[in-house]
Amino acid sequence: MANRTVKDANSIHGTNPQYLVEKIIRTRIYESKYWKEECFGLTAELVVDKAMELKFVGGVYGGNVKPTPFLCLTLKMLQIQPEKDIIVEFIKNEDFKYVRLLGAMYMRLTGTAVDCYKYLEPLYNDYRKIKTQNRNGEFELMHVDEFIDELLHSERMCDVILPRLQKRHVLEEAEMLDPRISALEEDLDEVESSEEEDEEEEKPERLQTPEPHRRSYRDNDRPRRTPSPRYRRSRSPRRFGLLYFSPSPRRDRHRSKSPRRHRSRSRDRRHRSKSPGKGKEGYTF
Repeated sequence: MANRTVKDANSIHGTNPQYLVEKIIRTRIYESKYWKEECFGLTAELVVDKAMELKFVGGVYGGNVKPTPFLCLTLKMLQIQPEKDIIVEFIKNEDFKYVRLLGAMYMRLTGTAVDCYKYLEPLYNDYRKIKTQNRNGEFELMHVDEFIDELLHSERMCDVILPRLQKRHVLEEAEMLDPRISALEEDLDEVESSEEEDEEEEKPERLQTPEPHRRSYRDNDRPRRTPSPRYRRSRSPRRFGLLYFSPSPRRDRHRSKSPRRHRSRSRDRRHRSKSPGKGKEGYTF
C-alpha cells in the first residue's frame, strides 16, 4: 500500500518513523487531497521538486483538521527515509528557505542530539522572513532563526510532538560538542577591538593639544563672586550741566537737635531791624 513505510527503513527512536506523527493527524494526512495527488509515488529525488513549491509552513488548520503541504511532505520523508547526505543538502540550501526548513524539521525528528545541534545551530544566522499558518488558517509572519529556535527548545512544532533532546551543556561536559560561538559575539569583539584602536590613536592627539585651565576641586566649592557695584560706571550729573550737592549728614543732625538756637537768632534779627537809628541792614548812620 502507498501508506506503508519502505522495507529497508530503520527504526527511529525505537519505533516506526511514521509513528512519530500522531495517529489522528496521520490519518487526516492520508485522507487529504494533497497526499493523494502530489505525494503518491514520490522518491527522495522528487521530494526536492515538491519542496521547492512550498509557500508556507504549518501543521493542521480548520475545524476539519486539514494538513498543510509542509506537514504532508514531512510525513512522506518519514515514510521513504532518505539518506542523511540528502537531508544535509536540504539544510545547506540557501536559495529556497522552505526546503531548508523541511530538512531541519526532518533532522529534528530523526537525528541524534549531536546532529541536531551541529546542523541546526548554524541556521541561527538566517534572518529571512517566512509565512506560517496557524490553527485558524490565518497566516503569520516569522523568521527562519525563530523557527529553528522553537525546533531546538519547544516540545511541539507544526502539531508534531518532537522527540526529547538532550541539553547542550551536558554534551559539552561530555566533550561531544564544542562550545557554541555566536556570530553576534564575533561582531562585538570586532567592534571592541576597533574602539580600542581608535582610543589609542586619539591618545597622542590629546597629549599634543594643551588642555584649558581647569578649576581645582577647592575652587569649585567656592561660590563665584559677582562684580562689585562700585566698579560700575554711573551717570554723572555733570554731563547734563547740573551740579548736585548732597547735604552732609552732620549738619542735618545738628539742625534737628537744636531748634531753639534757630528761633533765638531770628528774634535777634527782628529786634535789630525795629531798633531806631539803624537802616534796613542794621548799620548806624
